[in-house]
Amino acid sequence: MTDPACKACRGTWPRADHFVADLGLSKVYLHDDQFFPGWTVVVLQRHAAELFQLAPTERFQLIEEVNRVAKTLSEIFQAKKINYELLGNQLPHIHWHLIPRLADDPAPLEPVWRVPHEPVRLSGTPLREQIDRLALALQQVR
Repeated sequence: MTDPACKACRGTWPRADHFVADLGLSKVYLHDDQFFPGWTVVVLQRHAAELFQLAPTERFQLIEEVNRVAKTLSEIFQAKKINYELLGNQLPHIHWHLIPRLADDPAPLEPVWRVPHEPVRLSGTPLREQIDRLALALQQVR
């Protein structure tokens, strides 16, 4: 099921060139702002705005996929903590923001949304290397 008004369903968000992996029920993308290195988005492949709209088996599989990405990010970035954000206020399509919080985090007690910063946008080789690094690591983590 898709919603033609939803930019996640239309494929206009996240950016296609930030695609990392297809995990089955969800797809993984590197967030376009890498001020917090490793910030990743896990997007449900079908349209639903709420977890209760998923069948129990889908909820279980989705949480397992989110967990797999979180574990991978933790290992790659030696994260002190992973932030899990499932909001949907601006985009009512189930998607998780997974943000590794690192030892040198500029604001470890604040949510990333409250940290003023210039976005760090990767492109070209650095973007491809980060995506490939994450994709390879995801294949090894279960």
